[in-house]
Amino acid sequence: MMMRSDAVNLTNCDREPIHIPGSIQPHGCLLALDAEFRSIRRHSANASDMLGCGELVDHKFEEVFGNRGAHDLRNALAATPEGARPALIMGLANDAGRAFDVAVHRWKGHSIVELEPVPAGRPGKPLELVRTLINRLRPLQTVDDVVKQTSRLIRALLSYDRVMVYQFAADGSGQVIAESKRTDLESFLGQHFPASDIPQQARELYIRNTIRVIGDASGARVLIQPEDDEAGAPLDLSFAHLRSVSPIHCEYLRNMGVAASMSISIVVGGELWGLIACHHYTPRALAMADRIAAEMFGDFFSLHLEALIQKSKLEVAIETRRALDDLLREVIHHEDITQFLRSRVALCSSLIASDGAGLWIDETWTPFGSTPPASEIEKLTAYIGTVSEGKVWSTSELSAHVPGAAAYKADVSGVLAVPISHAPRDYLMFFRKELVETVAWAGNPEKVYQTGPHGDRLTPRQSFAIWKETVERKSRPWSTPDNESAEAVRTALFEVVMRRTELLAEERRKADLRHKMLNEELNHRVKNILALIKSLVSQPVEEGRDIEAYVSSLKGRIAALAFAHDQVIRSDCGGQLKDLLRAELGPYSGRSAAVELDGPDVALESRAYSVMALVFHELATNAAKYGALSTQNGRLTVRWSIRPDRGCEVFWTEEGGPRVEKPKRSGFGMVLVDRSVPFDLGGESELTFHTAGVSARFVIPGRFVTRVTPQRRVVAAPARAEPAASGGIAGLNVLVLEDQLVIAIDVESMLAEYGAVAKTVATTAEAMAVLARGALPDAAVLDVHIGMDNSFAVADELLRRKIPFVFATGYGDSFLIPDRLRIVPVAHKPYMANVLAEKLGLAVSASANMAAAEADAPAGQANTTSGSQTV
Repeated sequence: MMMRSDAVNLTNCDREPIHIPGSIQPHGCLLALDAEFRSIRRHSANASDMLGCGELVDHKFEEVFGNRGAHDLRNALAATPEGARPALIMGLANDAGRAFDVAVHRWKGHSIVELEPVPAGRPGKPLELVRTLINRLRPLQTVDDVVKQTSRLIRALLSYDRVMVYQFAADGSGQVIAESKRTDLESFLGQHFPASDIPQQARELYIRNTIRVIGDASGARVLIQPEDDEAGAPLDLSFAHLRSVSPIHCEYLRNMGVAASMSISIVVGGELWGLIACHHYTPRALAMADRIAAEMFGDFFSLHLEALIQKSKLEVAIETRRALDDLLREVIHHEDITQFLRSRVALCSSLIASDGAGLWIDETWTPFGSTPPASEIEKLTAYIGTVSEGKVWSTSELSAHVPGAAAYKADVSGVLAVPISHAPRDYLMFFRKELVETVAWAGNPEKVYQTGPHGDRLTPRQSFAIWKETVERKSRPWSTPDNESAEAVRTALFEVVMRRTELLAEERRKADLRHKMLNEELNHRVKNILALIKSLVSQPVEEGRDIEAYVSSLKGRIAALAFAHDQVIRSDCGGQLKDLLRAELGPYSGRSAAVELDGPDVALESRAYSVMALVFHELATNAAKYGALSTQNGRLTVRWSIRPDRGCEVFWTEEGGPRVEKPKRSGFGMVLVDRSVPFDLGGESELTFHTAGVSARFVIPGRFVTRVTPQRRVVAAPARAEPAASGGIAGLNVLVLEDQLVIAIDVESMLAEYGAVAKTVATTAEAMAVLARGALPDAAVLDVHIGMDNSFAVADELLRRKIPFVFATGYGDSFLIPDRLRIVPVAHKPYMANVLAEKLGLAVSASANMAAAEADAPAGQANTTSGSQTV
């Protein structure tokens, strides 16, 4: 119990448990059943008399009201979720022939039934009534017109003595903004009521129950029996229409001379915007039919009002946006944005209704209209910086925040500050002058409250005579649309101010990125070349060849690569086919064998140029040692032409040399000639060993070929001869995705050295086809960059199928690998066999460990993440 020494304040009223009053209003009765609607647990003291029955507690509802009524109420209750507005049934008769309007709902373990005797006379027609109200209201398009017409309509149709529309302010106080009344009553229009008139818990109930009827303010009430349940808890009547009224509120109404009331909640955006308050000066309980109509109308009114408010906000926002768009279009033509903004302060002041505006930027003040003294601006901006947190900040009472602001209150009492930079230092500010006004309160809102007859609770004021208060040092308040417009201004001006800085920062970022990409591309190319050279060097010496011949062959191959690389770098796109052939066949000019080159001038893309350089080098070297270029009577003809599909077809034909026999085994050079064009370029190659000489046919796809000039014939100089060239993963089938044949062959050899079997493909499409066929590999090695493509789609599919793999790349780091694939091990080019085997072995082991862990996990707890790989 509260001690007598405690001060009585507004929180006493806020703590009053008005949702559990233990009683109801007398114009109806109440039954509280269990949640299953089986038996009666509690009832109002008047229920037996009103229903015409005897004992109620522990009796079934059917025994009290009849089977038909129980059936209808159970159906209604089943369709109503807990915590929702009650289901309503009008004119439901019990077995005794008595008719009732019934409301039923479920709340906190109880099924609560409220019964009101059907009033005598003509039955109510709620739909007809609400249609009349809505049809009169629908055409109105302003908030003022809607609220004024609403008070007139409600009074005309429901016959209350006074109907008011009451709007809440931000501080909880309210003002009567529309009124319709009997001519003999004093007017409350324009009067203010303090926030304490409607305690907080009452406002919450107004949200839950949008209509509240008080039939008799005398305070008559009917007790609930028993008051508490077995656990000692009272019955919660938050959703009950018959819930009795707080004695304090009854006294409040009586002090106003009001005998009965009804309120309809106005809910906008989920918040209590106001009330439609109806007063009557004699007791009056509104029938359910009229309550239904009032409730439905209240819902429509709230929606219609919200739509009008949003429409008004939208119109203001559109106008502000239009002015801002003009400003943004204009700023594009100005280099000095700061000076541009200073010259547009007057224009900015028109964006939001104000008496003046000012721009504080770079510690310089530019005012327009009614503004604070220049000497006060630094202090003002410093304070705003401490409270705004980089957001729009406003006050209509500046002197309450900034010391010394009272000195210029007549010129500035309200400020709306819009930050326009990251640092809390630059602002566009809007100002409003002091608005001295007289507020008419319905009684003194600041009277001294004392303990009243109901104990340590507030006693409502007894006099509602107009009490006037002169309000000073305040401006017209900044509305929600004002703040929304300010946010739009902040966004636009922030964009303007930051534009140059962001552009410069973006240029620096792009330059850094370009520099990094160039470095990575250079690193990639160098490492690919090193990988090619390493692959050439690591090929075993053919049986019977001495070291000198091997070295000479190796030098020739590296020289061919060097020439192709130089040509690609010089032209930035490869080179001409005839220049490549001249370069390869030129070293044999000391021989008398004839060499004929015949074909159009065509250019090869860099990739095709490098591949054909190796192919022609191998053919020329073998021809110089074993074929047409090794004798004086030999003849070599190279012809090429453009096919209809724009591909280039090349024929290499040797004649007049030594007798040719097909080799019993394929050396590295023969593999290069036979497989490079199909593997690296997707073209065709045929190598034939005729007795009279070797012949070869190649088709280079059109995407690598460009025709540059008409056909011409060139005869090369005689050629000169030159010596020719000759763990943990054992048993695994490994898919190798590599688009350079030389590197692919090297990887195959490395894997074979460690007991693995490689299946090599050159494109992502081929890799996906292998995975789709069902004969899945045990592991995989994926080159990150496959021509102009990448292998990430293949990696995702391997992860999905839980196949371990490693990435291979010539880039210096893994910054191009997406985050989702950063867990995959990376083998860097040029490869080392032991490193590649170790990386692949780690991936295989990690995958096996994860599979074992998932197999051992309890049911329902296994890691079901598809395609995870841990290293």
